[in-house]
Amino acid sequence: MIAKAALAQFDDADVVRHFWPMVRSQAHLDRILADITASPGLVLFTVVSLDIRKMLEERCHAMGLPCVPALDAVTDALENMFGQQAKARPGRQHTMDAAYFARVEAIQFTIAHDDGVAWEDWEEADIVLAGVSRSSKTPTSIYLANRGYRVANIPIVVESPPPPALFGLRSPLVVGLTTAPERLIQVRRNRLLSLNQQPGTAYVDAERVAAEVQYARRMFADNAWPVIDVTRRSIEETAAAVINLLNERRAGGGSGLGNKPI
Repeated sequence: MIAKAALAQFDDADVVRHFWPMVRSQAHLDRILADITASPGLVLFTVVSLDIRKMLEERCHAMGLPCVPALDAVTDALENMFGQQAKARPGRQHTMDAAYFARVEAIQFTIAHDDGVAWEDWEEADIVLAGVSRSSKTPTSIYLANRGYRVANIPIVVESPPPPALFGLRSPLVVGLTTAPERLIQVRRNRLLSLNQQPGTAYVDAERVAAEVQYARRMFADNAWPVIDVTRRSIEETAAAVINLLNERRAGGGSGLGNKPI
C-alpha cells in the first residue's frame, strides 16, 4: 500500500510490482532473492527478523539495489512515544489474540440465533433485536457480531407472539427496530420480486403492514425497550446507535432511555 501510494505521485510510471508475504525463513528469502536477481528493482520490506533482514540488506547492497525498510521510521516514532522498545516479533500483527476468538464466537452465536431460533439461549446474548420482517434485523446482527457482540434477533409477527422468555430477559439489551410502513412495503416488494413471487399479497398490503408496525411499536412501548427507526439509516448507522445504547446501559446511564425512538 505504501508503494502504491508513492507511485501515484509519478506520471506514467511503468512498473511491475512483486509481492512476497510471510517471509519467515532464510530458505524462503533465498527463493525471493533469486527472483529479485532476475528482475532487479527497488526493494521495500517490512521484515523484522534480524537475521533475515540482515541477509536481505547485504544481498541487495551487493547487487546495488535500493533496499528500504518501510516500518522503521514509524516504529522509531512509536518507541519514542511509548518509551519502550519494539518487540520485533515476525507476524505479530497477525496474532490471533483473545479478541479474535471472541469475535469468531460472537459470529457463531449470532448466526445460530437468527430469526427467533434457540430463544432458550437469549440470556447469553449481549443484544437482542426485535422488529417486523425486513426491518434490517439480520444484517444489523451480523454487523454487530463482526464487532464482537453476541446478538440474537426475533421477528415480531401479529399472528405469532414471541416466546415469553423475551419479556423476562435480564442481561441482554433488547432494542426494537422500526421503520416507516411505506418504506417497509417497498423493501418487501423488492424481496418478493427477487424470489420470483407475486407482490400482491398480504405481506405488502398497506393496511396490514401499518398494523404490523403499530403492533411492534406498542410492544416496544409496553416493555420500555429503546427503539431505533431504521427508515433512513444504513446498517452501519443502526449498529452504531445500538452500540451507543449498550455502552450507556453498561455505564449505568441507560436506565432512563425508555422507548423513545432515536
